[in-house]
Amino acid sequence: MQGLETLDLSCNRLSGPIPPSMSSITSLSHLNLSYNLLSGPIPLTNQFSTFNDPSIYEVNLGLCGIPLSTNCSISMGLGFPMGFWAVCGNLALNKSWRHAYFRFIDETMDRLHFFIMVNMVCLKRKIERVGFHGWKEHGSSLK
Repeated sequence: MQGLETLDLSCNRLSGPIPPSMSSITSLSHLNLSYNLLSGPIPLTNQFSTFNDPSIYEVNLGLCGIPLSTNCSISMGLGFPMGFWAVCGNLALNKSWRHAYFRFIDETMDRLHFFIMVNMVCLKRKIERVGFHGWKEHGSSLK
């Protein structure tokens, strides 16, 4: 692959970051990665530093860095804090949301506890009916 000069991977539904190993294809003079689902920073090493046309990365909304106008440090660095404070800030400031959230958590825990207890009782009855040694002989086919 070291002699590869043109690579068109457009419209292939590729996702994730651009593999760093693509930077090792130093003979690459034409590249098209447009219309995929790529994300993360565009490599800056070797041949990637010469690909200045943003259209080769078109419609990869998750990509950032040169030559695109999307700055990686802003888009990736602020994502978590903004999302965190959007949720936690609303819970801290909005009393009705906070009560609804904790009511939901309490009800979910109650349902989970009930489900576990019912299944424990059913399992205990099966073991008492067959006996522990019979349970081993019959395996999990008891109903």
